[in-house]
Amino acid sequence: MRAPSLIAAVALTALAVAACNNPDRAASRICTPFAAANASANPGPAAPGVAQPLPAAADPAAALDDCLHRWGYTLAASSDRAQEVAQAAIAACTPALTRWNQQTLSAPAAGSQGPGPAETAPSLLTGQATTPIVEHYNYAQARALFYVVQGRAGKCAPPPASGAK
Repeated sequence: MRAPSLIAAVALTALAVAACNNPDRAASRICTPFAAANASANPGPAAPGVAQPLPAAADPAAALDDCLHRWGYTLAASSDRAQEVAQAAIAACTPALTRWNQQTLSAPAAGSQGPGPAETAPSLLTGQATTPIVEHYNYAQARALFYVVQGRAGKCAPPPASGAK
């Protein structure tokens, strides 16, 4: 009775050790895959009852996230501190962050008919007074740092070069 359980334990240990020797397996669990460039250009019809995803151009938050993802992985190989690399990714994505902020500013302010300044409200995370523009920047900082650290930890490959065949 003891021998079969010992054999099973040794077999499970051998499988676990073998899995550790496969770097592609570890990277695939950590790295976030890049969305296909042409998938957002022509998403096709949605299944009944399923919301159609917005193209990146129509959703500035998604466009910013995609930009931070791409630059975070691309710059992750740098020997600089992760925070500095994340700031470089944010700098590269400033146009995408600006478009998201412009969309927010052009939206009608709560209780008004036209666009207005961003209203201050308590943060859902900290309770401190904040604005949508401040929260967009906080989001960009957090996502950029996450993608840089994720890229380093998983040795994630940068995105394919645009126009590459």
